[in-house]
Amino acid sequence: MNFKQLIQTNSWLSVATIFLELYPQEEKNISGYKDVFEKLLLLNTDPSDISIVVANHKDDFDGEEYVDVSGKYENPKNQEEEYSQAIDFTAWSEWLGMEISPESLLNFTELEIIVHCLFEMTFVSFDEKEILREMKKMEASMEEYKNMTSDEKKANSKTLEELIEKYGEDLNSEN
Repeated sequence: MNFKQLIQTNSWLSVATIFLELYPQEEKNISGYKDVFEKLLLLNTDPSDISIVVANHKDDFDGEEYVDVSGKYENPKNQEEEYSQAIDFTAWSEWLGMEISPESLLNFTELEIIVHCLFEMTFVSFDEKEILREMKKMEASMEEYKNMTSDEKKANSKTLEELIEKYGEDLNSEN
């Protein structure tokens, strides 16, 4: 079953109910999620070699449990493709063509999968064009970084230890 088929076989009212149970803090944005859900019903589906994986995880930093939505290549062509893939910046038509992994269907209900996917795919915005613009900005920043000299990279970067030293107390105060 692909994501489009999953969406087509479930109603927004059912999705919204589960959405507010899983993400009660998103009540203020529920109309944005509804708009995306309705757009997805009308979009064409692009084929994809990636399947959607929804899984429970525990954060190594603070031990907090969360649900992760990622992609897994069905036929990896290189070593990088053998690992879990971030798919939040993927075109929505491609999301629709992605198969839902069997383990996701075993561990989550169809409605939970839809909700977690909607949350992930709109993490940046409810506007797909804005999401793609953000992706292009990130790619441009990465290209700029790749073209820097070693000295420029050092001057424009922080180590994890430096970030923890600078923001560690702020990070801990949120918990």
